[in-house]
Amino acid sequence: MAAAAAALVANGMKKEEKRAGGIDGPTNPMVTPLLTDLYQFTMAYAYWKAGKHDDRAVFDLYFRRNPFGGEYTVFAGLEESIKLIANFRFAEDEIAFIKSTLPTSCEDGFYDYLRGIDCSDVEIHAISEGFVVFPKIPLMRIEGPVAVVQLLETPLVNLINYASLVATNAARHRFVAGKSKLLLEFGLRRAHGPDGGIGASKYCYMGGFDATSNVAAGKLFGIPLRGTHSHAFVSSFMSPDEITEKSLHSSDGSHVCEDFVGSAQAWLSKLKWSHLLGGIFGETNQSELAAFASYALAFPNNFLALVDTYDVMRSGIPNFCAVALALNDLGYKAVGIRLDSGDLAYLSCEGRKFFKAIEKEFGVPDFGNTSITASNDLNEETLDALNKQGHEVDAFGIGTHLVTCYAQPALGVVFKLVEINKQPRIKLSEDVSKVSIPCKKRSYRLYGKEGYPLVDLMTGENEPPPKAGERILCRHPFNESKRAYVVPQCVEELMKCFWPGKSGKVREELPPLKLIRERCITHLEQMRPDHMRRLNPTPYKVSVSAKLYDFIHFLWLNEAPVGELQ
Repeated sequence: MAAAAAALVANGMKKEEKRAGGIDGPTNPMVTPLLTDLYQFTMAYAYWKAGKHDDRAVFDLYFRRNPFGGEYTVFAGLEESIKLIANFRFAEDEIAFIKSTLPTSCEDGFYDYLRGIDCSDVEIHAISEGFVVFPKIPLMRIEGPVAVVQLLETPLVNLINYASLVATNAARHRFVAGKSKLLLEFGLRRAHGPDGGIGASKYCYMGGFDATSNVAAGKLFGIPLRGTHSHAFVSSFMSPDEITEKSLHSSDGSHVCEDFVGSAQAWLSKLKWSHLLGGIFGETNQSELAAFASYALAFPNNFLALVDTYDVMRSGIPNFCAVALALNDLGYKAVGIRLDSGDLAYLSCEGRKFFKAIEKEFGVPDFGNTSITASNDLNEETLDALNKQGHEVDAFGIGTHLVTCYAQPALGVVFKLVEINKQPRIKLSEDVSKVSIPCKKRSYRLYGKEGYPLVDLMTGENEPPPKAGERILCRHPFNESKRAYVVPQCVEELMKCFWPGKSGKVREELPPLKLIRERCITHLEQMRPDHMRRLNPTPYKVSVSAKLYDFIHFLWLNEAPVGELQ
């Protein structure tokens, strides 16, 4: 019996895997069909009650305005969205909860309907994750039975909104810092809960950061981990006498330094009376020296010290250098220092002078290039200011402003019906920016001679695609005077099929995070610099074909009520 039961479970698991296209469930177990707004269920019941629940609907997921006062956005969150769709089905306890929430007048047949729901008849086209994207262009097109797609609305908007916002924030920090600097995400302790912390680490890495301090994210996504010690570690030591095991093997194992702490103290004395460094510092804090020596004994190949617990130039940097030089005698190379307070531009420059003086006076190769990391509530403005002042920082650890998206809390992703039973639908508003672009569409990116994207173009689904070398009229969706002819050198279709439903189309594979990151960096580098700059960036052009323009305005006039003056 037990074997038979095990076989049934195994068969069930195989069916589930096949049903889900072999795609794992969402990373966050909180992402379930219940992660939605109540009105999705009330609408689903009303659709079902009216016999409309299987009407074929098409929705566009897009945003209306780029974040942070910029002119570009990084699209993120697609993989988690597809994981949700692939595994979307209701458990009995979830249905029981929905039944307890909805009015008692709701018929039992609706709950039987919910038991049979999945996304096998839903079709998803989307822009690839990591692409640079722009307002009004659909990031995802979701097609399927209207009640099912409506139930997907809130979780999809949730999964795309923060992911794209924080990936864009990371990309903006990378742009200001420059390609050569190491960027470290240190935001877990300030993130919006565990899910915000995990998501931030993933999407900051996608947006161009090099590593994270978040160990859970490192395990889940394979993101490189970085981190050393805090001020608490430094201040926990009272004296070098606390270090009982002072011996350290050389890096090649050929000999042992029996008193590594003594070696560091000897180097500190040499530095104090050196020709080039004389007078910069006097007596350093010996408990700090003990902490640094202890950390170096634990991690001789990865010694990076936080040097601002007491005084950066009079204690922290001299103590670090003494320990680093003692390590150098044993064949190890110290990683560097971290500054977490004070005038980062000044201190980094003075620190660099200190390192170069040691290299010159004591002949220690490459010591002048010892790495300097800066943290302390950094943001875009701080990085920009440091660049203008001049600094010697090699790596930045950024937390609060990055992961909380302090400058703008939400992207404003929306989910709009554009077609039902092959009939185009439009959402009107006195605010033109809120008018939706109707019907099932295709999107293209047109590139110019220098390889930069010139314009994104939306066309009706059945229009012939634009071709390289062909003169194309591109029109602003709502302003009739804004139009231009474009002769693209290259044309790229943006939307691909990531969930075919019953269409029989080939499903686009979901690449690993590292490849998405590489794609993101490549696309950011393809953008024209004036679209990327922090202040007064040039707006990127989003347009529609002449035929789609005419159709939008025909439908607009047809749907808008005609007023009557009396």
